[in-house]
Amino acid sequence: MSEPAIDEYVVTRVAPVHRPTVAALRELMRQHAPEAREVIAYGSPAWRGKKILAIISASKTHITFAFDRGAEFADAHGLLEGVGKTTRHIKIKKPEDIDCDALGDYIRQAAELDRQ
Repeated sequence: MSEPAIDEYVVTRVAPVHRPTVAALRELMRQHAPEAREVIAYGSPAWRGKKILAIISASKTHITFAFDRGAEFADAHGLLEGVGKTTRHIKIKKPEDIDCDALGDYIRQAAELDRQ
């Protein structure tokens, strides 16, 4: 089910060129973490289980898809960026850049860590 606050965010704060990317990320989250709720957290669309699993940040040039506990992931795909203690992210410039298999794996790992 679509969250109205997220829909409004996408229409008002995401450049039209990046809306298909956000739509694809929302669908991947629904597929791989169906128990996660869409919320607005820190002013951006996010998915919450017990805690925040993932968050989207929109810029003029790309969408950042960040995982709150990404530093704990097994990164077999080598796509995660970041050097902090917890968060890792992926920058996506266009929908064709989305690696559905890799993102599905990361989303499942985020959901599993949240369940523990």
